[in-house]
Amino acid sequence: MTAALDGVVVVIPVHDEEALLGRCLVAMDEARADAARLAPDVPVSVTVVLDECSDQSAAIAARFDVEVVTVHARAVGFARSAGVTAALREAAEPSAVWIANTDADSAVPSNWLTVQIDLARQGVDIMVGTVRPDVADLTDEQLDAWRLTHVPGVANGHVHGANLGIRADVYRRAGGFASVPEHEDVQLVEHAVLAGARVEATDACWVLTSGRPVGRTPGGYAGYLRDGLLTRAEGIRLEAARAARLSA
Repeated sequence: MTAALDGVVVVIPVHDEEALLGRCLVAMDEARADAARLAPDVPVSVTVVLDECSDQSAAIAARFDVEVVTVHARAVGFARSAGVTAALREAAEPSAVWIANTDADSAVPSNWLTVQIDLARQGVDIMVGTVRPDVADLTDEQLDAWRLTHVPGVANGHVHGANLGIRADVYRRAGGFASVPEHEDVQLVEHAVLAGARVEATDACWVLTSGRPVGRTPGGYAGYLRDGLLTRAEGIRLEAARAARLSA
């Protein structure tokens, strides 16, 4: 059975991302063009939420076909929530609208929207997509650790706001994005799962994201790359060494 899908709304929170926002929106234009070609019956809109921006982010956003919302919260959860609210103003039937989320420091692949459209039509409620850091931002040690802890083509199931899709009615039942500085994406998926949402983890449309050591939130993905990645890799190495000793 094919689920109804009347449209996709994309929401992108921005806080002082003049260095990367242009790349993000160019990539989004390419994904929209791919969706228009392969799924012409599914309109796609993009909402950019400028959250306390003091740089040229607004001027960059103005060059693209996007709706711009301005907030002053310095909280990514609040910004995402405000963007979704604005994007869904005209949505007559939330169960037939898909919310696609990414970040201003990220670049989606050209198939990013079409993969989500296909999943939505299959009745999936939430897509949990993978991300890959820009290797140019990583140290050699971080790059080795990332390669050890990730298998290309295999979805790890980790929740990232930079690559997350959800049906609008499920989003509302789950309470939406919490107005918090970080982990609003994880909380949303947890609440939706408790409400019975069908989740699909995929690596089919992985998103390139910044590998910077200091991000726009206290922890987030930048914090993981800085503090958690090497620890996780070392744990894998120790477990492999232990397994080797036991099998010797």
